[in-house]
Amino acid sequence: MSKQKIEKLLIGTKNKGKLQEIKNLLPKYIEIHSTSEFDLKSPVENGKTFKENSLIKSKYFSKKTGLLCLADDSGLEIDLLNKNPGIYSARWGGKKGDFNKAIKRVYRELNKKNKNWKHKKIRARFICALSISYLDKKIACVQSKVEGIISNKPKGKNGFGYDPIFIPKNRKKTFGEMRPEVKYKIDHRHFAFKKLRKFL
Repeated sequence: MSKQKIEKLLIGTKNKGKLQEIKNLLPKYIEIHSTSEFDLKSPVENGKTFKENSLIKSKYFSKKTGLLCLADDSGLEIDLLNKNPGIYSARWGGKKGDFNKAIKRVYRELNKKNKNWKHKKIRARFICALSISYLDKKIACVQSKVEGIISNKPKGKNGFGYDPIFIPKNRKKTFGEMRPEVKYKIDHRHFAFKKLRKFL
């Protein structure tokens, strides 16, 4: 399957921001489909790692549609919070995946751990696992990360998820403040895609 050029690909996400970012990273000749076209519910993500959850999604959506599926599982690890929210990053936003709510929870948890956290460099990283599956068969599964620190307040309206509170290493702006074309070149998804390219 991976020897042939992929012409049609289902992206296993309902997150519009994530879908747009993945589209921008994929070769233009690939015909992209999204799960919203098929009115599919998401599977239960009961894996213990980003890679496991990514594979659960890509296999599930591929079996449901008969299409080759690329799925992403990504999240934010914060060292002071014992690497939480981690694989539960989306779930911290509640049932509706409200990331304003999730960001408030991050700040609440940081305050519980250390009242002076805003005066320290709180190390964190974004992790992205990408997998491609065809029905029950794994074609590829890769993972990448980008290190950084937590901003002491949300900044910027670009991106999605936790982007407004994450400042990547050696930068002064959060992902939320960066223009998309700048962010795409340095984020966790970009580096995971570089590893995945040989399969596309």
